[in-house]
Amino acid sequence: MQVVSVQRGDSPIVLGQPHGGTFVPDNIAARLNDTGRALADTDWHISRLYEGLLDSATVVQSHVHRYVIDANRDPEGVSLYPGQNTTTLVPLTDFDGQPIWRDGQEPSVDEIEQRRQAYHAPYHAALANELQRVRDRYGVAVLYDCHSIRSRIPFLFEGTLPDMNIGTDGGATCALQIESITNEIANSSPYSTVLNGRFRGGWTTRHYGCPADGIHAIQMELAQSTYLTSEAAPWSYDTEKADRLRYWLRGILDAIQHTALELTP
Repeated sequence: MQVVSVQRGDSPIVLGQPHGGTFVPDNIAARLNDTGRALADTDWHISRLYEGLLDSATVVQSHVHRYVIDANRDPEGVSLYPGQNTTTLVPLTDFDGQPIWRDGQEPSVDEIEQRRQAYHAPYHAALANELQRVRDRYGVAVLYDCHSIRSRIPFLFEGTLPDMNIGTDGGATCALQIESITNEIANSSPYSTVLNGRFRGGWTTRHYGCPADGIHAIQMELAQSTYLTSEAAPWSYDTEKADRLRYWLRGILDAIQHTALELTP
């Protein structure tokens, strides 16, 4: 099974997709309970949603499900959101706080390290390599981290999540111009938007985003209600809804690319 794939493009933009994969090795799947085997916390159809929006973008995609190991978590296991409910490097629960492993089948510390080496490290090696390649060519690289999540998850947040959740860790991970143009276009759309709200950018965004070194990172967490028929199994892609959303996502990516090229030294 291919752990990570890279679709190399000719652009300063790199699209990271850590949570769209559904591959779970058989020996791990056998240890998941019924809740875990549902794989409910997938960023459903995220690759399809972004496909072709910016033809020149590089895409780095993990094919491994986050229940095997979460490619957007600190490899040392440090919480992204201290004091708030969240899931860990290898989740023990789903987003509703329900156990996903059969009793006594939770992974050990040694196994988590093995999974990190087998699945987490290759994704980030590929991502780091592409960001370096792009920066070497343009003098600047922008990681746009693609995510989606159910809009109502009481275990993680109150009420209904805005449609577009932009994360830059309070402006630390990218130039102000990139943050501003993304937020401006999102706010001009028919979708509700928040900047650095509940989702301020995951480990990937915070780890790679270093504007002083010419690498900018921004996370877009979309409510799945914006492009799925229903936020429940079978998680069907709604072409009409998705096409409306894709129009605005294309505008955001085009604007980020234009802005990035203006930042080139």
